[in-house]
Amino acid sequence: MTLTITSPAFKAEQTIPSTFTCEGQDISPPLTFSGIPEGTKSLVLIVDDPDAPDPAAPKMTWVHWLLYNLPPDTRDINEEAANLPAATRQGINDFKRGSYGGPCPPIGKHRYYFKLYALDTMLPDLNQPDKSTLLQAMQNHIIAQAQLIGLYKKQK
Repeated sequence: MTLTITSPAFKAEQTIPSTFTCEGQDISPPLTFSGIPEGTKSLVLIVDDPDAPDPAAPKMTWVHWLLYNLPPDTRDINEEAANLPAATRQGINDFKRGSYGGPCPPIGKHRYYFKLYALDTMLPDLNQPDKSTLLQAMQNHIIAQAQLIGLYKKQK
């Protein structure tokens, strides 16, 4: 089986409902994981936008959410991430928050990558890492990865 990440709220390459954005409730969408490989000790979820600030001239990748040390038996994260297992840790996103920050593109339609990684280790407590610190800690431990891309353009 191949590692996969999906959402009952939106299909791959389709629009993320506004509920999960700055124009709505700004809560995380429900996510479902499958095909977690044997030998997985933890999962990592990174949500980012490579089109910031303008998809016609991107200058940076904006980080929306960092979760690590999800147990390998995690099969879903419900809306608003109300069911995160106790061992799960969150990093600091580019909103300077240790939680989900929804799509809020200043201009144009952006792509939002929900990237799931299966690791062969449980990471130490990284004390709310940023994305680069988390990626460094994950080095040489990734045994599988998957991604789901959602799209969003402000309505107002």
